[in-house]
Amino acid sequence: MLPINTFKKALQAGQPQIGVWSTIPSPYVSELVGGAGFDWVLLDTEHTPTDVPLVMSQLQALAAAQPAPGRPASHAVVRPAWNDIVLIKRYLDLGVQTLLLPFVQNAQEATEAVRAIRYAPQGLRGMGGSTRASNFGRTHDYVQRAADELCLLVQVETAEALDNLEAIAAVDGVDGIFIGPADLSASLGYPGQPGHPTVTQVINDTIGRIRACGKAPGILMLNESRARECLELGAQFVAVALDTVLLRDSVDAIAARFCGSHQESGAPSTY
Repeated sequence: MLPINTFKKALQAGQPQIGVWSTIPSPYVSELVGGAGFDWVLLDTEHTPTDVPLVMSQLQALAAAQPAPGRPASHAVVRPAWNDIVLIKRYLDLGVQTLLLPFVQNAQEATEAVRAIRYAPQGLRGMGGSTRASNFGRTHDYVQRAADELCLLVQVETAEALDNLEAIAAVDGVDGIFIGPADLSASLGYPGQPGHPTVTQVINDTIGRIRACGKAPGILMLNESRARECLELGAQFVAVALDTVLLRDSVDAIAARFCGSHQESGAPSTY
């Protein structure tokens, strides 16, 4: 049986989806993060030392996660390293139903992404008769129904992409548009300053432009007040935490409380 893409259905219904960004390529961590009960978990392969087989193990672990009662099972969103037809095919064949493709600059690149997730004659996705996505061939109508449950998110992260935003949004098959604050800040002339007032205003305007086009806006925003502001502006899929940052901040804070005081007093750093 082909799973229903609950994430896609929620975006179509205008329901906000709160997510967590995962960059630690470990099934153990994926299961732990999935148990928190976020609406979606982003498995990042663009800026992580991972590969396709490891992502499959992460997907299996995420599916095995057991959120607390009343919390949803987290939907897996995978970000390939690039808008590449071969990478896209491999992740779809694993059973990934939602992809976030980085650095989409114009309508042509968005169109190529849509064609990469669809079978002929609408697209170019290669046929595989016994993939994990089709339950190894047991879902007999997978080819006919796959596109209905696939969700395509494209990432705009440069000034050039913003110039082409309406054309990108107009591409049939694009379900949502994700704003990349870090790369966008660099493109706008403020590298390393995603919270610069100019960048903030551009992001605010972009959320409104995406909504005006009838597509779902998304963003990664770790600052809680700013994340809530983006939601109020109309962002629909918002990642509010990042696993490496959570781990880093926690261990740094504990180290500062224990190691720092020992070092300042000259006491040995024993545990």
